[in-house]
Order: sequence, then C-alpha cells, then structure tokens
Amino acid sequence: MGPVAQHVPVLLERSVELLAPAIGEPGAVVVDATVGLGGHSEALLRRFSGLHLIGLDRDPDALRAAEQRLAPFAARIDLVHTVYDDISAVLVDLGIEQVQGVLFDLGVSSMQLDTDGRGFSYARDAPLDMRMDPTRGRTAEDVVNEASAADLARIFRLYGEERLAARYADHIVAARERQRIVRSGELVAVLDAATPAALKHSGHPAKRVFQALRIEVNGELDALVRAMPAALDALAVTGRIVVLSYHSLEDRIVKRAIAPRTVSTAPRGLPIEPPEDAPTFRMLTRGAPTADAAEVGQNPRAASVRLRAAVRVRGNA
Repeated sequence: MGPVAQHVPVLLERSVELLAPAIGEPGAVVVDATVGLGGHSEALLRRFSGLHLIGLDRDPDALRAAEQRLAPFAARIDLVHTVYDDISAVLVDLGIEQVQGVLFDLGVSSMQLDTDGRGFSYARDAPLDMRMDPTRGRTAEDVVNEASAADLARIFRLYGEERLAARYADHIVAARERQRIVRSGELVAVLDAATPAALKHSGHPAKRVFQALRIEVNGELDALVRAMPAALDALAVTGRIVVLSYHSLEDRIVKRAIAPRTVSTAPRGLPIEPPEDAPTFRMLTRGAPTADAAEVGQNPRAASVRLRAAVRVRGNA
C-alpha cells in the first residue's frame, strides 16, 4: 500500500466532533494547518458538504498526496505550500477575513517517517536530511557537522529534553573530526556508543536527539509560537480550534497561547466585569486528553498525542 492508504489520522473522530458545531453551516471555512496526507481533511469534507477547506503544508510531497486524495472535493479546497505560521497571509491572499475552524496535527508525519531518504527515523538508514520541505533550508547533516559542541548540547537539551546532551555532543564532535557524519545510521552508531550500558534499557538512545534535530532544522517551535496567535485571531465568534501535539514542548506553547484568552482581564474585586475584559475563548477540553488504549493499539503514533480545543466566545474589544 502507498502512504495514503496506510495513513491513519490520529484522534480523527474526536477532532471532527469538536469542530462540527462551528463548521456545519454552508459557507463555513476550516483551515487544516498541517494537511499532511489529507486524512483529517477528507473526513471533514465528506461530513460537511457545504464546507470549504484550506490546507497548508510545507512538504510538497505531502501536498501532492493530499491533492490526489482530496480530488473529489477539488471545488471546495485550496491547498497552499507554506508553513503554518503564514496562516494570516494565506487568508489575506484568498480574500478571507475569518474562518470557522482551525486544525493543527503537529510534529512529523507518518509519511515523512516512513519514506526512505528523508532521514527522520533513527530506525532507517538514510541521508541526514530531516527537512519537512526538502527544497529549502539547511539539513540535519549541516547541523550535526557544523554546529559547535555547545550548540549541539543546547539543541539536544532544549528540544529533546535529553539529559546526556553534552555527552552526545562531545561524541558527535569527536566522530566528525574523523569523518563527516552524513547518514542517520552513522549518527545512531555514535549515539549508541556514547550511551552508558546502564541507560540503554530506557529507550532508544537516538530518539530524543533525532526529535531535537528535526525541530531545530525545521524551526518547528518558533513557527508554532507565531502560528497559534494568528490562528486564534483568525477565528470568527463561535469558531473552534483543535490542536494535536506530540510532546510537552509543543503542548506547552499551545497551552500558553490559548490560556490567557480564556480568563478575564478585569482587575480583581470589580463588582461588574466590563464587557471588554471578558474572556474571548472558552476551553472545550479539560487539560490535554490523550488517545484511549483501543486507538493506540490501532495506531501507535497516537500513543503520545495530547489534545487541546477551544471556542471563540466573543470578538476582540
């Protein structure tokens, strides 16, 4: 089977259920900010016949796959090759002032992990690339071979929450002095050799380092910091946002973007809350729910997902 046929969207039914009250009317617009292989988008377009969907993705291969999958709905979609922090400019270009729904399914896609030659997976030997958009920007090979030991340690610690960050950085620098590290298998071998035997039982030694390199190469967290306010500002009253994140760094950014908008800005002790100080959003989820055991069994990628959703309850003052 090809990647589209194998693709199982994470928390599909729950995501559709949360967006449904806002996007059921004809003329509603939803932005799938990470369209990927189009699984969530296809479900939304099938369920809501009057919906127009704008799909964003930085990966041209994913966009081509999504275009093929969503071909039956071609008259109701706009697919745009861009990073999701460009959401405001995309809406301006399309002449759309507000939308009724926004969906983010963050992190690396199953296609990127499973495609030979992309270098995202520590389980597959491939060129050290890791760019979500392979047409631009520096690669993981560039970072691994050109960043200083201090910068590598910072990347591993900040983006991978790796406690052996400095040790791994030192071993990488020593290894690249002998020969440039150009393949994922070579990097995995360096990390494996640098990992104390007592710690090898606690998970693959490359997992956090590969996550950190991917985030660094693609500027994922910086883009998300910019994208979240833009997405929230784009929502019309009663519009809804659903975000699926896969590690604590992403989830923390999402929470910090939404939470301040769900509380009053009025000084404490006022007998009446001024309308302009009332919250502009209300949370639709308590905390960050995860996938149940049944879904994780069917789709292992769902094991680390965290879900947050909110609805706009009033416009800006």
